[in-house]
Amino acid sequence: MNLQSSDFELFGLQDRFEQDPAALDQRWKDLQREVHPDRFAAQGAAAQRLAMQWSSRINQAYQRLRDPLKRAAYLCEMRGAPTEAENNTAMTPAFLMQQIAWREALDEAQGAADLVPLEQQVRASREAALRDCARRLDEQDDAPGAVRQVRALMFIQRFDADLQARQDWFEAQQQEKQGL
Repeated sequence: MNLQSSDFELFGLQDRFEQDPAALDQRWKDLQREVHPDRFAAQGAAAQRLAMQWSSRINQAYQRLRDPLKRAAYLCEMRGAPTEAENNTAMTPAFLMQQIAWREALDEAQGAADLVPLEQQVRASREAALRDCARRLDEQDDAPGAVRQVRALMFIQRFDADLQARQDWFEAQQQEKQGL
């Protein structure tokens, strides 16, 4: 193993968007078992420090590979198309209109039931963007096109967090009314 290996190389995986989550979880457990610092206790402090570095590197790779958005962004960057999300927030007019409509629906919601159709739309939009990322990265080798979907997914993820916060607020209000 090499600390400089890509996450995919480290885990012995093809550098593809589509991954088997169960296989990824199992490989993470296997790798962690191999480098656990306790296995190197008899070899001294230096060996344990190195094992801790390996453990940290494996955890970092695992976090990136198991999250579809992080994995897509990582693949885009590996293929020479960084997301540059901090500098480039340009989106299509249709996507921006969708975001505005979602924000308005969120603001106008009177209760948790009003959020259900919005949650379904957001989930469907996220799944469609993930499918498009997979197609662009795994089938078409179109990293620049995948970058657009990654940026869209970042917007969707932020909106979903706001949606969940509103859902939590409605639930707290309901519990307060019930005296819980």
